[in-house]
Amino acid sequence: MSESGSYEGRDIGAGVSVIRESTDTVGSGPRLHQHPYTETLVILRGRARFTVGGEERDGGAGDVVVVPAGTPHKFAVLGPGVYEAVHIHESDHFITEWLE
Repeated sequence: MSESGSYEGRDIGAGVSVIRESTDTVGSGPRLHQHPYTETLVILRGRARFTVGGEERDGGAGDVVVVPAGTPHKFAVLGPGVYEAVHIHESDHFITEWLE
């Protein structure tokens, strides 16, 4: 199962853009990238391993991960079960620089 959706703020009259992430595929997640704005990830259920800058940490339901502007980051779903999160981008559109 994999389900997600993304919404750019400029299309819905908001100053932020949002990604809804939902998957049960262990190891899935974006490769290393960065944004010129802060991204806040709110984990609703499941677990993932986050790399933010040079730091790695596991996060689970109820955790909030804040990625400062210009900081390389990625995550990988740990399982078992569904990882579900909301990613809030502090921009009215997505700007992503892929680093790997």
